Amino acid sequence: MYQLGNLVQELSDKYGRDRASLMPILQCIVKKHNYLTDEAMVEVAKELDLSAAEVYGTASFYSFLDTEERGRFVIRVCRTISCSMKGKEDIMQTLEDLLKIEVGDTTADKQFTLLETNCIGWCHKAPAMLINDMPYTELTEDKVIEIIKEYMQK
Repeated sequence: MYQLGNLVQELSDKYGRDRASLMPILQCIVKKHNYLTDEAMVEVAKELDLSAAEVYGTASFYSFLDTEERGRFVIRVCRTISCSMKGKEDIMQTLEDLLKIEVGDTTADKQFTLLETNCIGWCHKAPAMLINDMPYTELTEDKVIEIIKEYMQK
């Protein structure tokens, strides 16, 4: 994939070609393409002179480095005890009903992916979720419906 090779080379020129460059390069690829393909990870491994297993191991360890195709909008609902105590299950059910998918799935139109994730740093305003990089806090069922309807119009 010529375009991908160019991107990896440009990112390596920017961040360097040592082991410490791996994370920023992977993060940039996810930001641009929404997930890391096997092909992308192999390109990065070649460019940084790492094993493909090392690149995949890094990518699969971090939940924000998606190795599966995701929707345009990735919804990550915090699953910590704080969010659970403040109604996370109701929020999840509302999202599943509204989007007609279950956790881990992507809508048929590839617009939304629904995931649970570990702490996103908003425990003091639980329950919380991220849509791509945008945090939403102190969620209620009505607030979630309003938020998702706004995204449906984008």
